[in-house]
Amino acid sequence: MQTRLTHMLGCRYPIIQTAMGWVADAKLVAATTSAGGFGFLAGAVMTAKEVEEGILEIKALTDGPFGVNFHMYMAQAPDIVDLCVKYGVRAVSYSRSPVPALIEKLKAAGIVCIPTVGATKHAVKAVTLGADAVVVQGSEGGGHTGAVASTILLPDVLAKVQVPVIAAGGYRDGRGLVAALAMGADGIAMGTRFLMTEESPVPALTKANYMHAAPEQIQISTKLDGLPQRMIDNPCLDKLNHTSTLGMWLLAVKNGLAFSSGANASLLSSLKSAWAISRTGDLSWAQTLMAANAPMMIQEAMVNGHPDRGILPSGQVAGIISDQPTVEALIASIVAEADQAIAELAALAGLSTLASAAPTTLNPTQD
Repeated sequence: MQTRLTHMLGCRYPIIQTAMGWVADAKLVAATTSAGGFGFLAGAVMTAKEVEEGILEIKALTDGPFGVNFHMYMAQAPDIVDLCVKYGVRAVSYSRSPVPALIEKLKAAGIVCIPTVGATKHAVKAVTLGADAVVVQGSEGGGHTGAVASTILLPDVLAKVQVPVIAAGGYRDGRGLVAALAMGADGIAMGTRFLMTEESPVPALTKANYMHAAPEQIQISTKLDGLPQRMIDNPCLDKLNHTSTLGMWLLAVKNGLAFSSGANASLLSSLKSAWAISRTGDLSWAQTLMAANAPMMIQEAMVNGHPDRGILPSGQVAGIISDQPTVEALIASIVAEADQAIAELAALAGLSTLASAAPTTLNPTQD
């Protein structure tokens, strides 16, 4: 199953595993790549040293191509770019606040640049700044997400950019892959579906919350950092929804200091990163300050295994997933189902061709 995306990335199937923080570790990425998909390492929540260790671990586990995700406003972003160049990483993914100089350096090294966007105007801007492809996430997607559903956003973006477009938000199986390809996308990107696999490092108790969530329980809230995020409703989110703005800011300061310490970043470098984000206009200073809440509260659930004390970023699709296969079995099932769906559509097209070729009588005469 070859598309422009598979040729660009060197993978067998147009299926991307997204870089979920504290979920997309080296083992998950290697499993995805070995199964024919394309995985991204979650470098946005790592130090440069941890990114290097992750890259080396992936290379020890697989010979296939893979990518690294990071935020270009991070203090260690230039170091991560250098690591990607040094080790020949095939692609990088990023979101807000792209830095032209870093994009130029990556492209000069032949590294594919694939940002994730949630609005058509952001897709157009990303391509203008040098993106080789774009992941377009509809509002069904987990974590930070836009306000427009995939079925509306995807064709709008496709009409305005010429680079390969990867559909995200609400995808989990082969039928979804075929639907995205039929609309004009070159592949799909999935996060929640890969989170719910055997290789995912998420603690069992936290995974159980995903398994038991209903679609209507996976809601969008702006309470965490002032930006719309899709999360599973739980006691932690309910508490946040009843916390005052001042209380959220105080929590953000506490979490920001804790995250800076854990990431081996000084308070000054963290403030510089925050200032860089706010200057782009993507986030207000208040939103930038509150953004410190997310990493620590995600870690509480995804790393420490306390889902009721942390937040659970999730695509709405989790509400209709009921299994945790291996990554290899997941990708194999997606491809098999996609092949079957394409064959059925081809048969349907054949019947339509026969029907259109048959003579028709608009005004039949009666004997």
